[in-house]
Amino acid sequence: MNSKYGIVTGASRGIGSAIAEKMASEHVNLALCCEKNIEKLNALAEDLKNSFQIEVLTYQTDVGNPDSISEMADDIKNHFPRIDYLVNNAGISYVGLLTDMSREQWDRMISVNLSSIFYMMKEFVPGMVHEKNGSILNISSMWGTAGASCEAAYSATKGGVNLLTRAMAKELAPSGIRVNAVAPGCVDTDMNAVFSEDEKKDLCEEIPLGRFATTDEIADAAWALMNLSYVTGQILGADGGFL
Repeated sequence: MNSKYGIVTGASRGIGSAIAEKMASEHVNLALCCEKNIEKLNALAEDLKNSFQIEVLTYQTDVGNPDSISEMADDIKNHFPRIDYLVNNAGISYVGLLTDMSREQWDRMISVNLSSIFYMMKEFVPGMVHEKNGSILNISSMWGTAGASCEAAYSATKGGVNLLTRAMAKELAPSGIRVNAVAPGCVDTDMNAVFSEDEKKDLCEEIPLGRFATTDEIADAAWALMNLSYVTGQILGADGGFL
């Protein structure tokens, strides 16, 4: 069996953790990073190594900081011969009126949710081009298509993720590299813990499937999309029919 190597950002919890587990179950050696929950990430790494006999590297990385990404990337390149899968999952949210948002909060949202994908591509796309192979998967959101009241900045960053995905798919296709995105709807994660039970109930009434997605369901969609050999530049809606 040929060894495969992948990276997942924001992998300590939620969708990122579920994607890491899915990739590990498919025997992909992993480099995982998070900004704050390094103990949780290290525990996940140990579980994946023991369960699937793969190599797992962990990093405490601020993906909104290009210097932090460069330091991580240098170490990954020293350990892995190439990267087959790059999953840009890390993201933050802000719920509130745009006029109540500070400039610092806006800048942070842009850097973590959008600029981080540019930083990661700068580091790892050249190696993929050299190999003439690779799959990049960005985690977007249905709000990147529809926009959400009181989540204007978040929606703007995810809209940017969508167009960056489509543009880079065209740019990298001649090198055999596919670039796609999954745009989840409402998912049962810590990020959505800001909503009350009544608010979640109201949201579920707007979802044709009548419930939030599980992180495993999003991970399954992500893994499938990453491995479709003739699909690139696509934004896969995983929103239960919401849009």
